[in-house]
Amino acid sequence: MVRELPTAVDPTASVGVHTAYLAHCDALVRRTRQLVGDPQLAEDLVTEAFARLLTHWDTVRSPRPWLYATTAHLVSDHWRKRGREAAAYDRLQQGVVRAVEQPDVLDRVDLLWVRAAVEQLPARLRLTVVLHYFLDLPVAEVALRLGKSEGAVKRDLHDARMLLALRMHGTR
Repeated sequence: MVRELPTAVDPTASVGVHTAYLAHCDALVRRTRQLVGDPQLAEDLVTEAFARLLTHWDTVRSPRPWLYATTAHLVSDHWRKRGREAAAYDRLQQGVVRAVEQPDVLDRVDLLWVRAAVEQLPARLRLTVVLHYFLDLPVAEVALRLGKSEGAVKRDLHDARMLLALRMHGTR
């Protein structure tokens, strides 16, 4: 996919993005590589984050956290897509290509409710929750991908469950 950048890019935006690139690119690629396990994919995701930074430069106060959050969202999107692809491939390999079963209305409401609560979590906790609970990665794999100890991942999951319980209690 070829991205077209705005034709009239503010020169200060391009200088600012270049400065942010020099300051943060290598560390961001290393961190992203830990999350996705593929150096080329990590570079692609970071490049996409910088392209988005260029188009949003006038609204970004601090590029570093913005870049890390944007890259975390891109990584989450990548793993979500991979999960869907793997499920479709498994169905194909079994010789049973069937329509995905639609949950009943109550299940859909619950899914939307939980998703909204998870989206409100801080990025550090949200990514851990998505990898562990939504993508069914074991704690050890989440720790490896995030570059954290298993104890830190367990603490993040605990903190996330506590925040979710506080946010979700009494909101139904």
